[in-house]
Amino acid sequence: MAFDLACPNCGERDDLNGERREDLIVLLCGACEFGWERSLSPSCERCGGADIQTVPLAIVEKGRGTQLSVVGVRPVDLCSECDRDRLRHYHDHRPNPLMPTELPTVGPEQAADSIG
Repeated sequence: MAFDLACPNCGERDDLNGERREDLIVLLCGACEFGWERSLSPSCERCGGADIQTVPLAIVEKGRGTQLSVVGVRPVDLCSECDRDRLRHYHDHRPNPLMPTELPTVGPEQAADSIG
């Protein structure tokens, strides 16, 4: 199962190292040298539930004009209880990835240019 993992201190995603110790992974951030532990089994941060599904989330960028382009996907963990509606939407539209809740939009200066 894939995890969306980042340092809780500085947000670093790439320069992370981990070592397994019994039922935990001890992580160290190479950017800020912050250390923390995480369980081998993911759980929901909101309800503590262990019924987690990993699904692909689209990475979307603004293309030409108002066109949006899916430029990749990344795995995200969703709780079967707390994220029920998002999981239902994903399963109803498989094999397409889940779309992000916030999409890139036209900035105010571009909107003014298109009006005038």
